[in-house]
Amino acid sequence: MNTTSTRRAPGSPIGIGGEAFVVELERFQGPLDLLLHLIRSQDIDVFDIPIARVTGQFREAIEHGLDGMPLERAGEFLEMSATLIRIKAQLLLPRPDKLEWEEDPRAELVRRLLEYEHFQDVVHVLQTAEAQRGRHMAKGYVETRPPPTMSRTVLQLTLEELLQAAARIPEPPPPIHVRPPSSTVTVAEKVSLLRRLIGRAKRVALDRLIKPWGTRAHAVAALLAALEMAKQQVVRIEQTKPFSPIWLLSVREAGEESDIEQSNTEQSDSEESS
Repeated sequence: MNTTSTRRAPGSPIGIGGEAFVVELERFQGPLDLLLHLIRSQDIDVFDIPIARVTGQFREAIEHGLDGMPLERAGEFLEMSATLIRIKAQLLLPRPDKLEWEEDPRAELVRRLLEYEHFQDVVHVLQTAEAQRGRHMAKGYVETRPPPTMSRTVLQLTLEELLQAAARIPEPPPPIHVRPPSSTVTVAEKVSLLRRLIGRAKRVALDRLIKPWGTRAHAVAALLAALEMAKQQVVRIEQTKPFSPIWLLSVREAGEESDIEQSNTEQSDSEESS
């Protein structure tokens, strides 16, 4: 037996059970939109969908409309077609006479259809409101709101209650004194200063490197500078007793003084011997 297959042009009527429908897949947003259109156009109760008839109409509608459709979008229609075929097969299996709605194979499909229809209604309401607003107001217009009216309220309380409320007000926190950071000082700067002072005087008190500034940073830098110059044998550090002033003596000046003292001692010894 020869079988001739004819392809129906997109948008041509499809007929199932003597009924004809014109379906163009381009005007539907997805498989749920197409399935809902088939149900509503035939006044079918969404809670009692004739799966066999609707499945045949859905398959015939997508059969000749998937050729020029993107692969991802065509896959959504094919997935819905497979779901309808699965539900149809489940309904053909033996089942109890009184079946709970949750156990009906169509329950999940009905839930998805009702949810989709609900969102479509919301979209329609918002689009209608947007169109009405666009006829009266420009895009981006925001209606100015009048300032709220402040009503005068008479304060009803006694003097004692007012004083008690004032006593419960916490004390303001103490002011926070922020000390600005002092300028940084380096050991090299203190070494340079100490060299200048030693060049003008035979000895220099360590306090002269600290007191004019009075900060911990300057004290540390001055002490390190003194130790560094003592290491280089430029100055000699002396302190007569604990907690007494610290003196920095030039090694050159100290050497000359010791030479003079030694010469004086030798001269006095020679005079006594003569």
